[in-house]
Amino acid sequence: MLSYSYLLLIVASTLIGLGAQFYVNNQIKKYSEVPSTTGLSGAEAASRMLASHSISGVPIYQGRESEDHFDPRSNSITLDPHAYGQRSITAIATGCHEAGHACQYAKGYAPMKVRSALVPVVNLASNAWMILLILGFALNLAGLIDLAIILYAFAVLFQLVTLPVEFDASRRALDYLKASGLPQGEQAGAFSVLRACALTYVAAALVSAMQLLWLLNQRQN
Repeated sequence: MLSYSYLLLIVASTLIGLGAQFYVNNQIKKYSEVPSTTGLSGAEAASRMLASHSISGVPIYQGRESEDHFDPRSNSITLDPHAYGQRSITAIATGCHEAGHACQYAKGYAPMKVRSALVPVVNLASNAWMILLILGFALNLAGLIDLAIILYAFAVLFQLVTLPVEFDASRRALDYLKASGLPQGEQAGAFSVLRACALTYVAAALVSAMQLLWLLNQRQN
């Protein structure tokens, strides 16, 4: 029964992940082929958004493929080659989204502070919870199983806290693009890209929550 329930969990998690990734890839590709009338690259759009908020000292680097992130440790933005240099809807939406994170950091956005505070615990939990869980079941030690579940719960909490951080960064990006005079049709395209990317975080949080519920159920049984 345990193996059957876990198989169902794996199948459901896989379908959710694949569905979300397919949708994201579709939207990113679609709007990567639509040039923006702003004539700006993703890096230039991000730079202008930061300037509009009077934020300086945030370097914007070109990273590797699919490497788009804001790093609060160095207060810097990294964009993948397409988002950095292309002048498409996807590029400016991505660049402004990461600039949104820089704005959060500059303004002391509370959920970002909470997420940053959880990073050390999550790094430990990600490396240790599965080992403790396996040992707990193998040795029939309830204490180890409980500790593994607690550590995994922190990882789930991190993903849940990530959701408002990502949603807010996209909101800031869209607010800026609207205020900058981006045509309504292009705003809709940017929204589609950012909504698709947000879906990956929702899917990851959902899968993690399902895993946690399964673990809690197994512990009770």
